[in-house]
Amino acid sequence: MINKIKLFKGVDNVINIALAEDISRGDITSEILIPPELITKAHILAKEKGVLAGGDVIRFAFLKVEPELVVELLIQDGQMIKPGDVVAAITGSASGILKTERVALNFLSHLSGVASLTARYVAQAQGLGVTITDTRKTLPGLRALEKYAVLMGGGQNHRLHLDDGILIKDNHIAALKTLGMSLRDIVTMAKQNAPQNLKIEVEVGTIKEALDVAQAGADIIMLDNMSPEEIKQTVDLLPKSVKTEASGNIGLDSVRPVAETGVSTISIGAITHSVSALDFSLELETKTP
Repeated sequence: MINKIKLFKGVDNVINIALAEDISRGDITSEILIPPELITKAHILAKEKGVLAGGDVIRFAFLKVEPELVVELLIQDGQMIKPGDVVAAITGSASGILKTERVALNFLSHLSGVASLTARYVAQAQGLGVTITDTRKTLPGLRALEKYAVLMGGGQNHRLHLDDGILIKDNHIAALKTLGMSLRDIVTMAKQNAPQNLKIEVEVGTIKEALDVAQAGADIIMLDNMSPEEIKQTVDLLPKSVKTEASGNIGLDSVRPVAETGVSTISIGAITHSVSALDFSLELETKTP
């Protein structure tokens, strides 16, 4: 689980790529107009209501372009923001601020969009004891940051990497069925070969399949694309020791009925792959001597 952003290699590389594709050979407009010695102050303003995420990322971006900049984060990640809120102040080289502006706002807008949508799902399921988690349906290169943003929105992280857990999905099952293996055979083999610290999760699409894999010893059962009625019936039939996860096309309008079934976890791909960016602007002070 990612509980805070650190400047580790993966995030560092993403920021480098974003700066390289934007700045490329330089910022020609600022270079021909802005005196290099001009010092100013800029504020980043929220233009929409939501949950903030990405403060440290924008700090890293500004300091990579101009190490002498002073970046003050005035609102912390995970806090609610509203239009007009000043979330950060940047003081220093005007050209350095302008070079970094778009990259910083892109990160802040996208990550705050993830956090804000996550918070809406969490709010819909509030009070029912169910966990809202993300999936691996993330933008290439941004998984660590997006999963951090999910945490800022009150959700939890599912697997970060494929080796973080054993999840037997439909295509694993389809491949092994060509060898004549049953669902129970597949779960048994997984339990025999799994490292001791990893639980076995299996994706199923019917009540019968859920009961079969539970009897075979699965620790977690993913109920994929099942109706709330089917999910509730399945949860009621399974041993209490077996955790359940609902997944598949669960939207803001349907997450509450799913949460009311008693399922342990609801995984939502949309909170990373289908978010709308939260709007921010960067404004330079215009005071004159």
